[in-house]
Amino acid sequence: MAIIIPETELDESFIRASGPGGQNVNKVSSAVQLRFDVRASPSLPDDVAVRLMRLAGSRLTRDGVIVITADRFRTQERNRADARERLQGLVAAAEVRPVKRKPTRPSKGAKERRLAGKAVRSGVKQGRNKVRGDD
Repeated sequence: MAIIIPETELDESFIRASGPGGQNVNKVSSAVQLRFDVRASPSLPDDVAVRLMRLAGSRLTRDGVIVITADRFRTQERNRADARERLQGLVAAAEVRPVKRKPTRPSKGAKERRLAGKAVRSGVKQGRNKVRGDD
């Protein structure tokens, strides 16, 4: 089930980008700063929102807003699309429920093999000791 975030929940602002742009770089605000309020979003289930906040890392503010800055491209449209794709990727990753680990035990044979290996290694190391002359 793919979660679709409506346009109304996204807040975009355009800022001046560093990087490619030539003489245009100082005149045009081509970088996009996309903001998405995870805590206030009605379109996200609670468990997905918690995982999304954990995945966001340093992109998450104290208020629970994810801020994605996109300035890879020269045009505003491509940067906008890039920011939205990155947000969608984060949401898609947060949708995946982690698989619960089932605790297991090593088998009896595995324990015996491990102990036999340790005994062999111990014998090798014992062989490196100085030979004592017990007369």
